[in-house]
Amino acid sequence: MLKWLKKTFKIVDWLPFYSLSKFQGDLSAGLTTGIMFIPQGMAYAVIAGVPPIYGLYAGVIPLLVYPFLGTSKNLSVGPVAVDMLIIAAGVSLLAEPNSAEYISLAILLTMMAGGLQLIMGSMQLGAVFNVFSRPVIAGFTLAAPLIIAFTQMNNLLGIELSNSQYIVVIIEEVIQKFDQIDPYTFAWGGTAIALLAIIKYIKSSFPASVVILVLSIATAWFLNAGTQGIQLVGDIPTGLPPLTMPDINFNNMRELLPTAITLALVQFMVVASLGRTFAKKHDYIIDANHELVAIGASNFLGSFFQSIPVSGSFSRSAASEQANVQTPLANIITSSVIIATLLFLTPIFYFLPMPILAAIIIVSALNLIDIQEFKFLFTTKKSEGLIATFTAVCTLFIGIQEGILLGVVASMVNMLYKYSRPNVAELGLIPGTRLFQNINRNSEAQPIDGILILRVDASFSFMNADFFRDYIIKKTEERNERTRYVIIDGSTINTLDTTAVDQLKSMITTLKNWDIELYITGLKGPVRDVVDKSGVRNFLGADHFYREPHEAVKHILEKMDKADDTSRLPIYKKEVDNTDL
Repeated sequence: MLKWLKKTFKIVDWLPFYSLSKFQGDLSAGLTTGIMFIPQGMAYAVIAGVPPIYGLYAGVIPLLVYPFLGTSKNLSVGPVAVDMLIIAAGVSLLAEPNSAEYISLAILLTMMAGGLQLIMGSMQLGAVFNVFSRPVIAGFTLAAPLIIAFTQMNNLLGIELSNSQYIVVIIEEVIQKFDQIDPYTFAWGGTAIALLAIIKYIKSSFPASVVILVLSIATAWFLNAGTQGIQLVGDIPTGLPPLTMPDINFNNMRELLPTAITLALVQFMVVASLGRTFAKKHDYIIDANHELVAIGASNFLGSFFQSIPVSGSFSRSAASEQANVQTPLANIITSSVIIATLLFLTPIFYFLPMPILAAIIIVSALNLIDIQEFKFLFTTKKSEGLIATFTAVCTLFIGIQEGILLGVVASMVNMLYKYSRPNVAELGLIPGTRLFQNINRNSEAQPIDGILILRVDASFSFMNADFFRDYIIKKTEERNERTRYVIIDGSTINTLDTTAVDQLKSMITTLKNWDIELYITGLKGPVRDVVDKSGVRNFLGADHFYREPHEAVKHILEKMDKADDTSRLPIYKKEVDNTDL
């Protein structure tokens, strides 16, 4: 029983060692993130297309569930802007935002995403998140903040816009309705953006969004802003979220499935990435599969209490770390702050102007853009920089889910292309040693006249079998008049399939017809098994396989000496002999 409890409930691992000093750190972190959560949760709910109160509902049950199952000590759980954008993109196709049907579908989507994460975690599919390569993540996180910012133009400018997720459409509508912009609404939102930027610039220790929230509510109440045409949040229900079964409709579930899969994977990608970042920094280990279970349970159980989807928040996690967080208990303290707000403070938010929420969303979203990441990708590997750019463009102009999918496809195509045309290095002898290294990367490496030595830097499979055969034959043909022997260093070949076996036999036959002998060295155990079972060893000859290139070279030189083939002795024979091959 104890073993099952430790395996399932990770709170068992740290609770026995809990102390007053750890509680003080968690209390500080929990209060800090709780204060941040209130404006962010309400703002992010607006992005998702549901009333602000649902952002606070997401701070109750999910934050109470995660600490019991999660393995990250630093992760602060709650609504995240990018997730909300995915919700809006998927659910808005089925219902009008803020309508009862839309809210019901958003809650159902939360349950579906959580259920998928639970299934993936129980099946140990934590590695699935690797389909989101770094360039795909970079491209998406560049485009998503821009989309988020533009979707708030209606609340920032005080004009009616469609619920489009396409920046071009939004810009066109804003231009068409430019004369309808409400100057008072824009003044509120613009001032808030300016203040948020100033507070960030002076690096205030107090959350900027909380400062703006308090000031705007007080100012709106004092000026009675609602009578001046400023849209206010209005009445917010007081009390905890009710226990309600999500409206399960299989037709709706079928329609929402692509969005649920995308959301489940993106959320896990964020949780796993953030979790690993903090774990590496603070020298502890997280379990990716258990993180799937933890975030899945948080979403699934949260959906029964009107929660919208939650995952790991970078900004709140960073603030929690600065506040000296010690354990996942900080999430429970954050939840306590949200519960107190729902029970006693919701009437205060009646006077919160919508342009203020829009300003908080826009600034928070734009802070997610990381240009340095793009510079790093282009500097380190240009192809990955291009994939990130492709993903960003597709997300901006084709669609959010489509952009993510096309980015994943582009990343896989790039990988398959490189796998189908891997590096094949020509090796030369390092004088005075037994080492053979790439002649194009090491100026000391000298080719041996009459012997072509090639190293295959990849598995040998159907993906690259033709390429390997053609490359080796072409390389041999270029030196055909002088080359009598070809050695393949197979130490970097991890697998060999039947297609590659056929091409290998074809290559052997071609070289034999040119009176050129092939030798293979350094094969690993599993590859040797395939060579033996497929008949390649007998086809080529058992004396043509060696452990290392220098053994094959030694055999060739001895063979040439016995044949007294002095006209074809390598010009480096003396050097080779001196290395005691």
